[in-house]
Amino acid sequence: MKKEIRICGFGGQGVILSGFIIGKAASVFMNYQAVQSQSYGPEARGGAARSEIIVSDEKIGYPRPLGVDCLVAMSQESFDTYRDDIRDDTVIIVDPDLVKKHDIGRPVYKVHAQQIAEELGNKIVTNIVMVGAFTSIFKLLEPDAVKESVIDSVPKRFTDLNTRAFERGLEAGKNALKELR
Repeated sequence: MKKEIRICGFGGQGVILSGFIIGKAASVFMNYQAVQSQSYGPEARGGAARSEIIVSDEKIGYPRPLGVDCLVAMSQESFDTYRDDIRDDTVIIVDPDLVKKHDIGRPVYKVHAQQIAEELGNKIVTNIVMVGAFTSIFKLLEPDAVKESVIDSVPKRFTDLNTRAFERGLEAGKNALKELR
């Protein structure tokens, strides 16, 4: 088994942290190999950013995706920029409030991650909501392993907020799955 994941958005959304959390969940809290790479524009905030994670049950020979099994998009610019190499079977997850033009002639899972984060009191956890949704929709990693990775990766004073964001994301992902059935 080898899965390649791309999370994209704009700088400042926590795209890199999201990839780090998924990679850590796979390699530290589960028994997989994982590698994470990242790229972002020269802007400190606002430019397109992406985090790519490869998760495998065998050694990973090349650290960059050759094809994407799951694309998570949290901005229109990043969706437009980083969707070029998706396949027909790529799972696509978007926040439709941030990626308004996502009709590409196939199913897209829609999760209102930023709206959920705002309901929790801080849109800074939009990325953690999306990590939860990814966990439910893509079904690659155990939710408990990803939750432990979230707790282990965020500042301790924000553990409760991030845990709630992750759990709300899990639920939103389950709802997105039901909507596409």
